[in-house]
Amino acid sequence: MSWLQGPMVGFDTETTGVNPRVDRIVTAAIIVREGATTSQRTWLIDPGIDIPERATAVHGITTEKARAEGAAPVVALEEIATTLADALAHGIPVVGFNVQYDITILESELDRYGLATLRERLGGAIRPIIDPLVLDRHLDRYRKGPRKLIDMCHTYAVPVVADDLHAADADVLATLDLVAAISAAYPALGDVTLDSLHDQQIEAHRMWAAHFSAWLKSKGTVNDLPSQQWPVAEPAR
Repeated sequence: MSWLQGPMVGFDTETTGVNPRVDRIVTAAIIVREGATTSQRTWLIDPGIDIPERATAVHGITTEKARAEGAAPVVALEEIATTLADALAHGIPVVGFNVQYDITILESELDRYGLATLRERLGGAIRPIIDPLVLDRHLDRYRKGPRKLIDMCHTYAVPVVADDLHAADADVLATLDLVAAISAAYPALGDVTLDSLHDQQIEAHRMWAAHFSAWLKSKGTVNDLPSQQWPVAEPAR
């Protein structure tokens, strides 16, 4: 049976910023899909720091709301990590759009609060992971234009309401639909094992990051270059 017929666990976060080593998780969503059945859970977390206005403008969560209604990070992060680690330990893929960011910030947060990281819970690599952004960059590498979630949903005819995106649960649903749409456009993906697909994405991301970094350097940018590691970005040295 193809992995496309099996369960998938979608994962997304909304955060205080764009640096996964420094910023904090504000909301998270995990959606389990198997066939036509879905179940979901969402978290609102008090990140313990002020939420910048630019982050609130993206996801709509203010510092006041997070403090008043959010769960303690140590409780929510443990629940999130337990759910994801259990799925991965059973060979169920975790799916996310640009998921390197979400997994990296989760690992950083778990470490910050003295909780076992996904790597520690799994006793090794975090796998199998599926990222439609990595797949699309590799499969249609010469297509021009942006590749944000909303753009790719349009490219692959995935129906979405633009105003709903940037909520973690809406992003996860769109991402799961996007995986199905990309797999329909490239049917050979369904014949690849999850282990092989994971390894192919490692190499695809490495190649993209190396080429993009070279282009940025040619334009004079030498800081904040993309990490070549996937699905967890290693700290810059």
